[in-house]
Amino acid sequence: MREHPSSRVDFRSDTVTQPTAAMREAMANASVGDDVLGDDPTVLALQDRVAALFGKEAALFVASGTMANAIALRTHTSPGDEIVCDRTAHIYRYEGGGYAALCGASVALVNGEHGLMTPDQVRAAIRKAEGSGGHYPNGQLVCVENTANLGGGTWYSVQALDAIAAVARELGCATHMDGARIFNASVASGVDVARLCEGYDSVSICFSKGLGAPVGSVLVGSKSFIQQAHRWRKMFGGGWRQAGLLAAACLHALDHHVERLGEDHRRAQQVAEALNRLEQFSVDLSTVQSNMVYVDCRAPANEVLSTLAAHGIDVLDTGAHRFRIVCHLHITDEDVNRLIDVCRTQWPVDA
Repeated sequence: MREHPSSRVDFRSDTVTQPTAAMREAMANASVGDDVLGDDPTVLALQDRVAALFGKEAALFVASGTMANAIALRTHTSPGDEIVCDRTAHIYRYEGGGYAALCGASVALVNGEHGLMTPDQVRAAIRKAEGSGGHYPNGQLVCVENTANLGGGTWYSVQALDAIAAVARELGCATHMDGARIFNASVASGVDVARLCEGYDSVSICFSKGLGAPVGSVLVGSKSFIQQAHRWRKMFGGGWRQAGLLAAACLHALDHHVERLGEDHRRAQQVAEALNRLEQFSVDLSTVQSNMVYVDCRAPANEVLSTLAAHGIDVLDTGAHRFRIVCHLHITDEDVNRLIDVCRTQWPVDA
């Protein structure tokens, strides 16, 4: 499914996706109202559908995944609390320090494997103010990211998720799942999203990545949680009016763009295996579990990027000798073969 107004092949991220013609038609035909007043029918329909899909009582449509996470963290915590997450977690690395600025919270970092924490690591990271003589912050929230971006697109097994949630409950912590790519995790694991998120008090779901909507994320949880989250959305400037135009795109994505995520996973595996056979590159194939490929390269990554860019292919550098490839809605088999052929031509020595 190409439908992209460019001759370039853009592997930088699944955030570069643009609405398909059918999605644009759905947006154009959407019934809208004023969401701040609570009467946009398409927003209400999206919220109800996502809440039911994830087995939660209520949902809130917001502008971005970062906003969904920020609202969740603020709803779960009070200033001085501590949040447990992996050291590569998006909420820690890529959300502008929102946990500190908006929540007044500290973070206890866990050194997980490929972005995935273990229950024992979570247990060891949770500190409680009580009994510490006032030395510790209050460990209040455990946050998992599924799939784990910097882990390479890795995903948690349902058994690991259940065990982490059980540890959090035992130690008096709330749980939040940064599920920006939760549908990738569901398709890859074969486990329903409601089951994956069963033990989690809140989940953020992004529609503008692999699902191909232009804007929007949904936060789900209990009715009381979403009522509080709604207030924080307002305070963070997230109230919007005729948002049904955007909600319609998300509804279309649920109908048409979920199962096809498996195609992205297959193409990512093909790229990873092909590049790993070239002496210039190496890929930890165990981390290629969804639509992402992190590639280590002998040459400086910026030189590799420049060479690929000259051939109309864009990737993202993530380190001095590392770059990322992401397969998505607009990447075809022909695009994958084009990337592989260019790499074989420019760096021809097989391992």
